[in-house]
Amino acid sequence: MIKRSTLRAQIAVALRDEILAGRLPTGRDFTVKEIAESYGVSATPVREALIDLAAQGLLEVEHHRGYRVHEFTAADFCSMVEARALVLDGIFRRLAADDRVPDPLPVPVLASVRRRAEAARRAALQGDLDVLIGYDLRYWRELGGLIDNAYIGEFLDRVRVQCWAFMVPQLRRCGTLAGRLWSGHCALVDALERRDTAETERLVRAYDDGAMELARQMRLLGDRARTAPAHRTEVTDPRRG
Repeated sequence: MIKRSTLRAQIAVALRDEILAGRLPTGRDFTVKEIAESYGVSATPVREALIDLAAQGLLEVEHHRGYRVHEFTAADFCSMVEARALVLDGIFRRLAADDRVPDPLPVPVLASVRRRAEAARRAALQGDLDVLIGYDLRYWRELGGLIDNAYIGEFLDRVRVQCWAFMVPQLRRCGTLAGRLWSGHCALVDALERRDTAETERLVRAYDDGAMELARQMRLLGDRARTAPAHRTEVTDPRRG
């Protein structure tokens, strides 16, 4: 049973995590009643949470049937990465060089970000997708918080969640992920702490380029799936394509 104090927010977070973990897949309709019963709560906070997730672009409202997880396309993903890259470029240029940002960067904030970075890096190198997503989202939120602009932070968090919503089902078809996921979290914190603008830009560019390459690979995977004989079930690793 979820505590009622922050019921709406807790249900929204729980459902978002279900989506990112792939346990609430696209293509299946579900109702407020179904979710309320699964969490043992009333319909009102569930309805509010679902409205919040729909506003974030994660759910679609199916009239007379309920809700459905939104299915992002590879083209959507490319557009999201491009938008994210444009904003991140400005953010990290400022963090690395702008006098308005404290120098040195706040020690408590850096310590917290570094803990997230180390955990995210380990998960990425081990290919532990479930652990990586949680730490990666918190890591980028805390980094974005250094510029003290809630509007930018909210936009980037929303786009990053949507990117993961697209990537998770694709990545789960790729077999082992150890060493295949971006793991530059610690290096980026180090570059920011040194105010190394060139290295910061290089790392962020590698992050975005890797995401775009993933989208290209997912297109190849989709094309192969559509053209493969009906009896074949093996999925080819897109990184070998």
